[in-house]
Amino acid sequence: MLAVFAAGQDRDDPLSGLRIDDRPGPEAREDWAIVTVKAASLNHHDLWSLRGVGLSDDRLPMILGCDAAGLDEDGRPVVVHSVITDPDWRGDETLDPRRSLLSERHPGTFAERVAVPRGNLLPKPDELSFEEAACLPTAWLTAYRMLFTRGRVAPGSTVLVQGATGGVATALTVLGSAAGIRIWVTGRTEEKRARALELGADQAFEPGARLPERVDAVMETTGQATWAHTVRALKPGGTIVISGATTGDASPAELTRVFFLQLSVVGSTMGTREELGRLIRMCVDSGVRPAIQTTLPLREARRGFEAMFRGETSGKIVFTPAGGDS
Repeated sequence: MLAVFAAGQDRDDPLSGLRIDDRPGPEAREDWAIVTVKAASLNHHDLWSLRGVGLSDDRLPMILGCDAAGLDEDGRPVVVHSVITDPDWRGDETLDPRRSLLSERHPGTFAERVAVPRGNLLPKPDELSFEEAACLPTAWLTAYRMLFTRGRVAPGSTVLVQGATGGVATALTVLGSAAGIRIWVTGRTEEKRARALELGADQAFEPGARLPERVDAVMETTGQATWAHTVRALKPGGTIVISGATTGDASPAELTRVFFLQLSVVGSTMGTREELGRLIRMCVDSGVRPAIQTTLPLREARRGFEAMFRGETSGKIVFTPAGGDS
């Protein structure tokens, strides 16, 4: 079957290890299902895998991809939850110390078919296309958990999103706006800031800009490049929710400001199957949909990876396997 996979890893030149070619199809396992992939979406996790982060080289070659929507073995439309837990784990899947994501220990979703635990499948509603549904399980689920589970942000609050147009940032903007939250964003270019406003942000600022007032919460995925601005943007008692550090760990940590202003720093990782179900219902009931920048045939997936590597994303990049050799 046609697949996009990591054949090598290079921290500085991650795309050098990317391959698009035939790979063996998934094998049937007890309590696992084989899903025919109709759409899969690209995440920064896939670039990190090509850099050697989260994917050990002894597991190469590894089919990439966390997110997918498709058909189960009975032809039912499903959405794939990509967090794989230990079979004996109970409770919040994101807290399982042995958890992994598809494409870390098990082949991922950038293929014509993928095997996943049956418990990781959720029904895809008719209201969502396969492409839209495939955007939800990683970036959008991460944003949902950041805002509503970990951040506990209430309607009417003001939230700063550091970054304007990445997958998580656009999800934070769309979901927050739909929930009655005033969303402010930062963006490096006028084009990115304008795009954030189109998606529902109330205001958009240059990175590090002085804000009109301090905010109730900051959604942080960048780390070192924005950390000082994040801490200074908060009201006393405010909350930082951090789900990534793409520019590295923050230094200094601004500890004096954190304790003096009684700020909360909250970590957040992915989301649970239950949260994904709630996110799907929110999309159906509210009418919000993922912002999709482009949809590409799986054979042309390198174009999507190149755009993400260059920072040229303004929404989700989706791959469709249709047309590959079975």
